[in-house]
Amino acid sequence: MDSRIDLIIEKLKDVYDPEIPVNIYDLGLVYNVDVDDSSKANIVMTLTAPGCPVADMLVEDTRQAALAVEGIEDAHVELTFEPPWDKSMMSEEARLELGFF
Repeated sequence: MDSRIDLIIEKLKDVYDPEIPVNIYDLGLVYNVDVDDSSKANIVMTLTAPGCPVADMLVEDTRQAALAVEGIEDAHVELTFEPPWDKSMMSEEARLELGFF
């Protein structure tokens, strides 16, 4: 496994939906992080709802987080709604933070 993936994930933990006090990674919005042979990060993510008013901002913040990792030359973020997000995708810490227990 490429060590840059772990570094990207750490950077993604600094990206927040402004309406939710939990980062996008712990919310379970990030489905996949990969780095190809040309040092391009490829991230597949979703949103809590298809009509999210800050979708463009979250996608760009996600892209910028990946680009902040040393050795990443480019980044692509694919937005998907399959499978649809639900609260079971959140980390235990996120569920505790939001009171979902």
